[in-house]
Amino acid sequence: MMDGIEKLKQDLIILEEMAAASEDYLNSDLLYWPLSSNEMPRMTLGAYLMRQHRLLALRGLLEADEQARLGHAIQQYNQVVADRIVRSEQRAQEELGVRLRQWEQAQRDMRLEGGSVRAYYATAAENRMMIQVLLNMLRTPPYRMEPHVMERAIVLDGSLRSRWRSGDFIWPEAWQAAYPAGEYWWLYGHPA
Repeated sequence: MMDGIEKLKQDLIILEEMAAASEDYLNSDLLYWPLSSNEMPRMTLGAYLMRQHRLLALRGLLEADEQARLGHAIQQYNQVVADRIVRSEQRAQEELGVRLRQWEQAQRDMRLEGGSVRAYYATAAENRMMIQVLLNMLRTPPYRMEPHVMERAIVLDGSLRSRWRSGDFIWPEAWQAAYPAGEYWWLYGHPA
């Protein structure tokens, strides 16, 4: 099993692949874009932005050459997105709708599972993180977010909070600095 630093370095490799694929991805109609290896997750804006957030917040844990690679990948991605603002917004809105539906279903499943939810909550929380980074993107000009989308996210968070049990950070300890508890409360504990 990889530790947090090894996973972070793997995230960098994935981010580089996603940045290189971002133009083809945005030009396509596929929401989940396959990368060069079946071992890698599929490209989405949320998957890219989640990794970018983590890598930027924790770049001090990377070697100098890895930090340079990170900077290059982000620059490459930003250039592609800057040339496709409308398409990026459309794709982010589409993915956000899908992620919200998935998160709602995951919460339903967790209510039915009861006590065994802890076993897979850390994985399920990745979806919530992708929702967060997409919300952050769409709240930043020149993008626009539909008001009902934010309302839906608030309702889903309220549902989760009503069953929430605060606890330890659920992802690798090395990542904790990237996710302050006040802003990312859903990473500190689990649903009851």
